[in-house]
Amino acid sequence: MPEQLLREAESGRQKSLMRLSDDHHLRLLRFAWRLTGSMADAEDIVQECFLALLRPGCTFNPARTPILTYLFGVVRNQWLKRLRLREQGEAPESIDSRTPETEAVRSELAAAVAKAIAELPESQREVLVLAHYEQLPLAEIAEITNLEPTAVKSRLQRARATMRESLAAFGPQTERSI
Repeated sequence: MPEQLLREAESGRQKSLMRLSDDHHLRLLRFAWRLTGSMADAEDIVQECFLALLRPGCTFNPARTPILTYLFGVVRNQWLKRLRLREQGEAPESIDSRTPETEAVRSELAAAVAKAIAELPESQREVLVLAHYEQLPLAEIAEITNLEPTAVKSRLQRARATMRESLAAFGPQTERSI
């Protein structure tokens, strides 16, 4: 079904692209926001993700991977590209760090969790976000990140251990919920 929508979108049917976007936009936006910490950057990344599907050189192959897995990979690649540009001083730092979600979630624990996730190494952060927030299986995470499933599992274990350590001050109930 998503593949048919994509073919229709490529042939100029806007309704098909809108349907495809409606089906996957929120999950991709949450993933991008959690990686970037900026709603503006997340929106740009997701928009670029859907535009990439319509470009002539699009490498999506429905026989190889589900469309959502492919789209998560595009979001990840856009995020990594932005990180490289920032490190090289070619991209401005994001201005928009306030979102409705961050305004709604003001408790001390939520802030501590967000800080702990942000302090994770990038390789552990992306795996943790995909596993816990997007609830993807290890095999899909491995495909998105171009890693072996054992490497994904190892990074996820290290991320969990780091999170437990960072959040230990909030008591034993926090440790059980991770």
